[in-house]
This record gives sequence, structure tokens and C-alpha cells, in this order.
Amino acid sequence: METSREQDSADLPLNAFQGVNPKDSIPKDPHIIDRIRMVDTQIKARGIQDSRTLQAMVKVPRERFVPPNLQSLAFEDRPLSIGSGQTISQPYIVALMTELLQLTGKERVLEVGTGSGYQCAILAELAAEVFTVEIVPDLAARAQKILKSLGYTNIHFRVGSGFEPWPKEAPFDRIILTAAPRELPQSLLEQCRIGGRIVAPVGRETQWLMTYDRQKNGHFLVTKILPVRFVPMLP
Repeated sequence: METSREQDSADLPLNAFQGVNPKDSIPKDPHIIDRIRMVDTQIKARGIQDSRTLQAMVKVPRERFVPPNLQSLAFEDRPLSIGSGQTISQPYIVALMTELLQLTGKERVLEVGTGSGYQCAILAELAAEVFTVEIVPDLAARAQKILKSLGYTNIHFRVGSGFEPWPKEAPFDRIILTAAPRELPQSLLEQCRIGGRIVAPVGRETQWLMTYDRQKNGHFLVTKILPVRFVPMLP
């Protein structure tokens, strides 16, 4: 059932309201309570601690990036179909991948797989610039329309394959993939700045969320985070 703006905030844990004043937000944002509850019960409860990530997850209207027929499910702990065989990731995974990027607000971030545009909006809240590429034209157009309607001006869009480099803009401080390649493409590794980090799901039958930290010698320190299930990255 879709939540109205009259929803009682007294039922929520007190620590859900850190960094946000629901009484100020509810008249303009009927889903602020839904997002606060989502963050408190699905994200903070699983150990996400970065305050900037938590605040972005409360602020960005996740419901805007979900197809109209699924908006009543927008805040549930699950991925949802957005068409064209693609999905919007569950809130916890979005928050985890964002926290793993360790953004301070100064970074230039490459996102491979614009998809619904939701992860892109979170990144735009936390980074200086976001460069996002989507291979499915219809998804790219829909996401761009939503993101521009929300007033983001620090996002650069491209339609095409994430396997292809973006030479005019590389190197990037951070790179994030929202679909899983069998192996991380060399073209992406080469676009990561020394001292930068890549966060990506990798694999086919078995997938792992991985971080790749580029060392001073150009090599990568690779860390497995946890098993995941993403749609395959299209060539």
C-alpha cells in the first residue's frame, strides 16, 4: 500500500531521524518517512555507517526511479525490474556499493550501467561529477529525463557499451559497475586513476562484489566483499 503524507512518524526508531527533520520534509515529500524507515531497517541495521551515504539514501526519491506499476514496492528489501531485462538494485546493495566508494565530495566517478538512474542520483549527491554510460537507449533516455527533472547538473551521460573507454574524461577517481562482467575489462582498469578505486560485481554463475584499489605501481589490490547476484554486463 502506498504511504500517504499523514503517516505517523512516531512508529519509527528515534535514530532514524539523524540528519533529517521529517516535520520539515513531509509537506513537500510524502515518501520521506518511507525512506527513513528503509534506511533505518534495511541499511543502518546491516552495518552501513557512512553518514553522507545514509543521508543521500534518505534524500533521493527512490520511488521516482521505479516503474509506476511497482512504486508500491519501491522501499522493499529487494531488486525490482525496470524493463529491458534490467533491475534497480535493492536499497542495501546500493548503499553498500556507495559506501565502498569512499566518496568525499571531490571525486570524478564513472558509473557503468545507468539503468534506472537511482544509483547515479546517489552518486551525484556525494561526488563532484558523475559520468554515466548505459547501453540500452530507452533506459538511458528515461533515466536522463528523471535525473534532469530532479535538478542534477553534475551528471554527464553517454549511450554505449561500458566496455568502451571514455578517453576524453578518463582517468576517474572512482568507477562503479551496476552489472556484472565475467571478468573486469582491461579498459576499465586502465581508466582508474592511481590511488583510485573500482567497486564492481564480477562473475557469471557465481558473482562476488569486489573492490579494486590501484596502487602507486599501477597494480590493483583486489578484495572480495560478499556474494551477489547482478544482471550480466552487456558487451
